[in-house]
Order: sequence, then structure tokens, then C-alpha cells
Amino acid sequence: MNPNNSQTRTANGQDLASSSNQTPGEDARAVLKPSTLVRNLKPPKPENAITIGVSARVLFNMEKEQQIYEQQGMEEYIKYQVEHETQPFSPGPAFSFVKALEAVNTRLRELYPESEELFDVVLMTNNQEYIDQRLINTINHHQLRFCMTGGNHTYHTNLYLSADPVKVREALEEGIAAATMFTPEKITEVSETPLRVTFDGDGVLFSDEAENLFNEEGLEKFLENEKTHANKPLGHGPLKGFLEALGKLQKKFYGKGQRMDCPIRTYLVTARDEDISGIRAKNTLQSWGLEIDETYFLAGAPKGPILEKIRAHIFFDDKMSYVEEAAKMGIVACHVPYGKANRESQERD
Repeated sequence: MNPNNSQTRTANGQDLASSSNQTPGEDARAVLKPSTLVRNLKPPKPENAITIGVSARVLFNMEKEQQIYEQQGMEEYIKYQVEHETQPFSPGPAFSFVKALEAVNTRLRELYPESEELFDVVLMTNNQEYIDQRLINTINHHQLRFCMTGGNHTYHTNLYLSADPVKVREALEEGIAAATMFTPEKITEVSETPLRVTFDGDGVLFSDEAENLFNEEGLEKFLENEKTHANKPLGHGPLKGFLEALGKLQKKFYGKGQRMDCPIRTYLVTARDEDISGIRAKNTLQSWGLEIDETYFLAGAPKGPILEKIRAHIFFDDKMSYVEEAAKMGIVACHVPYGKANRESQERD
């Protein structure tokens, strides 16, 4: 497993998560030239849209180019990009996710032609003219529907996906829902619709408060605490807001009588058990007014078999062991480096 760093927009706005050690094609700013793209949909206003920031290195497969940069230096990297300007990048791990977002947008536009409550994907890349034209050619080759904007613009970002764990951690520290996306050796093919998003519970949708108790005092104390506080909602996790945004769009379909044909499905796959600790998880979601389409309480069992069954476009977990397990099965998995355990792991490294 190698780290790889919709309606869709590119912009040369401010960084969502900056880093002093920039690598080509990986930044929280984007600079594609709007005049050169052939598909030019009117973008929704950021305050109305669900904005997804996606690194060029996870939307497209740029692994070979990254190796050239790391092993041969910037000049050889530039030379290679210029020489291969007309050769489009192949899809990266985020590609099927973005295409699924586009499919949802198509349905929303049919039902609500004037609404700006849509997914708005912002392609993040460095300000490098020698790669711009190749990216534009790639966008057109894959028939992605892009909305363009120029000038400085600050986004109301609901989710940031990158191959760079440093930038992801910085985004989380700024309060932005963010995750490091990894590329399986062979990505499992998934249907474009419905959009399927799978979440872990503690450290992703929920805070890590209960998880910390489990790590520090063991299973018995954890279960006792969860039983005692079954009706006390858990704290918010870093991706709670993204689940809220998905739920908001789901309700637009429900309002048109399309609950059974909704092109968005959400899943919770958690190591909690159903009888004790699962009750608190369900009560927490209910207190937030949030619905999950399918919930799996695995009581510590491997997540891989369920994830393989779901065949989600994207899976979020705060534990690398589960991310690696998913990747071995060809599932596009994202690590959410949130909470005490991840901070301590980073410090040890």
C-alpha cells in the first residue's frame, strides 16, 4: 500500500492546509486556467455548496511523476511533465468518489434546477504552469464537469482529501474535516451510484473520549462507562459535520419521495458492540438528529469483510490498522489522524 498524493472547481485561493515542504501537485491551492476548460458550469456559492478539497495527487495517479521528483529532482520532473503534456493522468484513488459526487449533482439539478446545494469539488495543486496544461488535458479526457473561478477565494470546506499527512494534520488543527487518502495496489471497481460513504465511529464521527478510556483502563472500565453514560451524547468528531452535510442532501431527495432511490448512502462500521457501547453511539446520533443508512457493530471483529460487502467509494477510520486492512481488499481508505492516540503515535515516530 502506497500513500498517493463533480461538479468540480479549481481555484487559486488560499491554502486549506499549508506546509513549508511543498511537493509538486500537492497543495491546498489550485491554479488551472478557466479559459482552457471546455466544460464550464456555473459554480454554486461556497456558502451554499458542500465543498470538497481534493489533492491532484489523489484525484489522479501521479505516482511515477512523484518518484521522478523525489529521485531525480525538480528539473527532471518539469522536463517529464512538459514532454508528456498531451498524455492524460490515469484515475487516482479519489476518482470514483468524485464521479459519484457528480452523479449526485446530476440528480439534484434534475429535482432542484435553481438550487445551489450541490457538491463542489476544488482541485488542489501547486502554482506550477508546467503541470497546468497536462491537468487540463486530463480533466477534459475524463470528461469531468468542472466549474472554474479565479482570484483569491476562501472556501467553506466540508472535507479535505490529500496524500500528504502533514497537510491533513494541519487542516484538522484548523477545524477542517480532513483525511489522508491511500492507494490500494489494485482498486476494487465500484458502481458510480449510489454514492457510498463509510465512517468509523470513535475518532471520526465521535470524539476520542471513550476510545481513550478503553486504551488507558481496558474493556471492562470502558463498557461500564458507556453503560453509565448511555444517554449522554459523545463529543463531536472531525467528520461529524461532513455526515451532517450528506444528511442535508439526502433529505432533499426524501422531500421528493425518493427515499428508496436516494443516490447517497451512509454507513457506520465500528468496533463497538451492539448491546452496551453501541447504544450510546446510536443515542448520540439520534441526539444530533442524524441518520445512518446502515450500521455495523462488530465488537472488535475485523472490518474487512463488511467493507468488502459495502464496496464504498470512500472509508474513513482513525486507526491505520483498519485503513491497511481495507486497502488490502482494494477499498479506498482514508486515515483521519485525530485524537490522543494518533498524536502519541506521531510523537513516537
